[in-house]
Amino acid sequence: MEYNQLGNSDLKVSEICLGTMTYGRQNTIEEAHQQLDYAINQGINFIDAAEMYPVPPSEETYGLTETYIGEWLKHQQRDKLIIATKIAGPGRGFKWLRGGAEGIERNNIKQAIDDSLARLQTDYIDLYQIHWPDRYVPRFGQTVFDPRQVKETVPIAEQLEVFADVIKAGKIRYVGLSNETPWGVVQFSQAAKQLGLPKVASIQNAYNLLNRVFDGALAETVYYENIPLLAYSPLGFGYLTGKYLNGKPEKTRVTLFENFGQRYLKPNVQEAVAAYVEIAKRHQLSPAQLAIAFVRSRWFVASTIIGATTLEQLKDNIESINVVLDKDILAEIDIVHTQSPNPAP
Repeated sequence: MEYNQLGNSDLKVSEICLGTMTYGRQNTIEEAHQQLDYAINQGINFIDAAEMYPVPPSEETYGLTETYIGEWLKHQQRDKLIIATKIAGPGRGFKWLRGGAEGIERNNIKQAIDDSLARLQTDYIDLYQIHWPDRYVPRFGQTVFDPRQVKETVPIAEQLEVFADVIKAGKIRYVGLSNETPWGVVQFSQAAKQLGLPKVASIQNAYNLLNRVFDGALAETVYYENIPLLAYSPLGFGYLTGKYLNGKPEKTRVTLFENFGQRYLKPNVQEAVAAYVEIAKRHQLSPAQLAIAFVRSRWFVASTIIGATTLEQLKDNIESINVVLDKDILAEIDIVHTQSPNPAP
């Protein structure tokens, strides 16, 4: 396992991060703790959660993921681990989340952090991320910006001022973004520089063989701002394992939760998946290992967030750290990408 510096922070994160959004929905607390134990034994020191997890989010399951992690975390050597979680942004209509108060503003931020700390049973959070922007942006598979949806928003400087206070109080160490745009990253960076506020340490966006949108303007932005990517969905909701090529297996997210993962139902997804699976077979790799190894190979990725519902899946995903894609395999991948560019942005 290799460890990478997270931007300008002093956090050194494992190249694989354990994602946990199935804990409390598809995974029991016992299964979650089994996964956590195995991951740590393999050298993973980075665990990612969110206040709204598990997904799909609901009032009944809200906060269960952090609760499951907390029951495990209280028995661990805390300073050896990097714990990340997120505050939910506005616009999703979660009336059960703090009475519908979802803005990234002072009272909401402080309450969300205190609640996460209680569930995680820890005194501090290493990386606290804004799950999606306070302002309107296209997100989760949307690709077109609509000016008519622009709304009043909490100024970015004001958001950072609150995080500065919480960092000073010792409750969080660093701030991160998620599902952010190039414009947003630049605005956070400029506000931090001009006002002496906390610099963003990372950005967590979707990135995989079916969605390489990050390669363009966002890659340029994070290069100049030194804000690395924490890549989520490296397996494209499981599609890149090839398991959906011949139907929908039982007990998978796509089967269990109707209308979940709509971006992967777009044209050319299955054709691209089949082509990537064929590349994996030719080179004696599992499709999952090929997909994760590709994400790990990108210069802007500090850590690749994997998630699994079974221990066997988790083992296969972590095994990808032993896979290094040579220039011939990368060339084959680029041929498919040229033929089917970003079918699931």
